[in-house]
Amino acid sequence: MANETWRSELFRAARANLVPGLLLQAVAIGLVASYYLIPALRPTWDALARLKIGGGYWYAAIATALFAALIPTAIEAVRGRWTGQRRWRQLIALSVFWAWKGVEVDLLYRMQAVWFGDGHDAGTIALKVVVDQFIYNPLWAAWTCVLCYRWMDAGCSWSTFRAGLDRSVWTRTIPTVLFSTWVVWVPAVAIIYCLPLPLQVPLFNLVLCFWVLMLAMLARR
Repeated sequence: MANETWRSELFRAARANLVPGLLLQAVAIGLVASYYLIPALRPTWDALARLKIGGGYWYAAIATALFAALIPTAIEAVRGRWTGQRRWRQLIALSVFWAWKGVEVDLLYRMQAVWFGDGHDAGTIALKVVVDQFIYNPLWAAWTCVLCYRWMDAGCSWSTFRAGLDRSVWTRTIPTVLFSTWVVWVPAVAIIYCLPLPLQVPLFNLVLCFWVLMLAMLARR
């Protein structure tokens, strides 16, 4: 019975992310297509690539914090859904968390370019997707994200956070989050890896921003 309940949770999570995920992937495909098919936009893309190369890991940290924490929070504030002093503490924690994740992702993209090359053929992209989503994500990214957000939901209180940790976090919550994440991010990172290395983090940031906003919308529902 418990296994059936867990499977139903997995399918509900996948269904909830399916349509928003398809919209997100369509946006990403459109951006990648614009890079290769619209010459008039190439100077803009080239300028963004130069900005990323010049900024290095600092660009990844600042841009990821901006797109994953500050912009979604500003949108929530405009819509009247962000109030209270504790929210400022959570925003600072969220910005630091996503800045670090931006550095992680930038390092992952760079290392994969070293390991597998910077080609855009199907085999190279497939190898990068496997490492990204089926090694890095389950072994590190997914559970650190879950624990960070649970800590912030606990008001950034370590005692409240520790009290809320139980076996179900590891056996149900994290696997469910991981499964639902794959529905969106397996195709999304495949699209991201179609761009040259200097543009992969900028596209990741755009996709991530929409992803965070969609998660907030789904959570309210």
